[in-house]
Amino acid sequence: VVQNLSQTPVLRELLKEAKMPDTTVKINSPELSMEQQLIKLDQPGPLTLALYQFLTEMQETKKGVVTPKELFAQVCKKAIRFKGYQQQDSHEFLRYLLDGLKAEE
Repeated sequence: VVQNLSQTPVLRELLKEAKMPDTTVKINSPELSMEQQLIKLDQPGPLTLALYQFLTEMQETKKGVVTPKELFAQVCKKAIRFKGYQQQDSHEFLRYLLDGLKAEE
């Protein structure tokens, strides 16, 4: 799931902009032919920052192996069921990750 998210340029760019406090983000939707939307973001939350840092590390690292320790810790704070390292479905992880990001916006 995280590898797929890391290959989503729009998400990476939004996270890059959102990591700065009190940022205004422009969202264009050419598919829906809607007008450009401006959204003012407050201070980014810890899950947003952890996702940004991890995706950046995945893109920039030369060592080949990166661990999502901080990102996983932040998801576990939002979804207790992930503590204990039991087997979980990737779609559940994605749902809790996106729900957590939405709650922080």
